[in-house]
Amino acid sequence: MLSKNKIKQLRSLHLKKFRRSEGLFVAEGQKLVLDLLDSKMEVKDVFCTPESISTVEGKGFNPKNIHSSELADLKKISQLKSSPDIIATVHIPEHSLSWEEIAGDLCLALDGVQDPGNLGTIIRLADWFGIRNILCSEDTVDLYNPKTVQATMGAIARIRLHYGNLPDYLQRANEMEIPVYGTFLEGENIYSAPLSPNGIIVMGNEGKGISESVEPLIRQKIHIPNFPANRETSESLNVAMATSITCSEFRRRMMSRKS
Repeated sequence: MLSKNKIKQLRSLHLKKFRRSEGLFVAEGQKLVLDLLDSKMEVKDVFCTPESISTVEGKGFNPKNIHSSELADLKKISQLKSSPDIIATVHIPEHSLSWEEIAGDLCLALDGVQDPGNLGTIIRLADWFGIRNILCSEDTVDLYNPKTVQATMGAIARIRLHYGNLPDYLQRANEMEIPVYGTFLEGENIYSAPLSPNGIIVMGNEGKGISESVEPLIRQKIHIPNFPANRETSESLNVAMATSITCSEFRRRMMSRKS
């Protein structure tokens, strides 16, 4: 049984300020926690029902850091609709930004993405398309928001997010002659526009798109056309959907060059 203080401490990690001060985030659910135990991320403690203890021990995790917990206590900690049988605290890793790596590969940049689910989905997409780095504006939602962590489905262990001044990042990219793309309604058709195998793809805020401070730093504007062109359709695509289509086309071109 968990103490009231321990439950309170774990619940506090749902808030960004406490995650940062503790250097920890919460992962919920058996699949996610077991994936993180298999990764290079450092899991601090696991709280689970007695029935799940052997599963966690089977991953080689230190038994001293496995805490038998009642499902009712896990429910008090969890933000999921259905109470998980496993919850873990995980150390927040430190990632250094390598411009040499950015210059030689495809990278995403997020300009004010606010929805935790969208960010989590974009991280999964990056993982699927072999994109290892994502540059984030300072107002992009926190990676370790519980809803974001859940939406990554374990991809959080393989993708490096770098938060900072996005215009400064893109200015550095321009100075290094790294291609910088951005999605705009007035951009070139992505299916016919020239695309490079490396570069930075900027995706904008869900409602406002790419900000005024970022737009001048974009060297090529691209657009995902609706079909057919003259048909009345939705105003825009969800940012995660647009990211999926954009990454797919960049990778398709890369595969075409190799064949």
